[in-house]
Amino acid sequence: MKVLFVSYEVYPIAKVGGLADVAGALPKYLKDLGVEIDILMPFHKSIDKNITSNTGVVQKTRFLKREISFELHKKLRPLGNVDVFLLRNDELMNSDEVYGASDLGLQAMSFSDAAAGFAADRGYDIVHLNDWHTGLMAVYLKQGNANCRTVFSIHNLAYQGTYGREYLQLSGIESRFLNGITAGKNINFMKAGLLYSDKLSTVSPTYANEIQTEEYGAGLEKVLSRRKRDLVGILNGIDYSEYDPEKDTRLWANYGLDSIEKKEINKSNLQLLVGLPKSREPLVGLISRLVDQKGLDLIEEIRGELMRLPIQLVVLGTGDKKYEKMFKDLQENYPDKVAVRLAFDLDLAQKIYAGADLFLMPSRYEPCGLGQMFAMRYGTVPVVRYTGGLADTVKEYGLSDHGNGFGFADYRGECLLKALKKALEVYNHDDSWREVVRNAMKEDFSWEASAKNYLSLYKQTLEVKSNA
Repeated sequence: MKVLFVSYEVYPIAKVGGLADVAGALPKYLKDLGVEIDILMPFHKSIDKNITSNTGVVQKTRFLKREISFELHKKLRPLGNVDVFLLRNDELMNSDEVYGASDLGLQAMSFSDAAAGFAADRGYDIVHLNDWHTGLMAVYLKQGNANCRTVFSIHNLAYQGTYGREYLQLSGIESRFLNGITAGKNINFMKAGLLYSDKLSTVSPTYANEIQTEEYGAGLEKVLSRRKRDLVGILNGIDYSEYDPEKDTRLWANYGLDSIEKKEINKSNLQLLVGLPKSREPLVGLISRLVDQKGLDLIEEIRGELMRLPIQLVVLGTGDKKYEKMFKDLQENYPDKVAVRLAFDLDLAQKIYAGADLFLMPSRYEPCGLGQMFAMRYGTVPVVRYTGGLADTVKEYGLSDHGNGFGFADYRGECLLKALKKALEVYNHDDSWREVVRNAMKEDFSWEASAKNYLSLYKQTLEVKSNA
């Protein structure tokens, strides 16, 4: 089985969010299961030019009304055991930010066209597409009669890649494919992937059900409901070789299940690093894009009551100005309780995962969520809203024999506050707290099980081919 895994971001080459973590880990585990797999991604401006070599191959678009050429590069060292190919066009990839191009629609469309040619030329059995930036590949592969099947993974349905009529006209997509992928006079890249891929997946079982409803379907719930037989939810994993508290060199002290007490060293050093006084009060970590999706309006709703709780809060992330200002104001007004870093800092993120006592994820919706998995791996107990992958991974302590966290269902500030108060009660009982921390650390969110599920999905996808 020969598979091409296509993603706009791949850790550690280029990372914005959880998609990069998935793309940087899943292919390696699939390779270990015997899958012949390569990764293909754009050559973003921010990528270190010294880690690749130019293959000398020029990959041209085949469908666009205007021909665009890409240089094909290859990473000098495989990612683990997986080869990584990159399509380079400096004119289109003109931003230091992965999604910051002056014309992201044209970039994604032309990349998808050229990538479809790459996949067809190299004879892959399956092309695994990820999120809206690659959605048009499913159409181009069908239109070009490529001898391969497609799997399309939805990482976040809210971001769909909708562009105006001029993109539709430039796309070169034949009229027989257009009815389904338009939204009024616009072209919808996500919808293209949903309609024309052979199989669909998303990143947790609960989210797979949620996106078929009006509340979570972002306008595509009817499309997803029609394709529910082809849709499966497979929980993301995390790379246990990369995220290991016993070996992580970014920590002040390494620890494991038999040495959890050393976690306290990381807490003390983290407090010192971010300017908080050393305190036994629980340190709550929040690492997030600062946007509405992440439930930050609930924090705004209860900010007064939150600051009266016996906690410290460390926040890492960037996003909407209103939330950046909210957290900055909290830091200014409560300097002994709140530390804020408005940045993207992987090193500090690891220190927070290891040094915090609680990890906050009150998301309005969360397709899978990796933060709660990282946190539990490091013995930091999650407090979440039970939605999407958070509902699939966090089990309420006190209600489950192996409770590993705390949460709430109704999207209200008072419910978040109640969940936090319950977590604080348990924190103040040493034996109970030790139990919930150990339960969290014992969870297995490694990629092995998820990779086997994807392998099963690939096999089903090939059966679609043989029965076609």
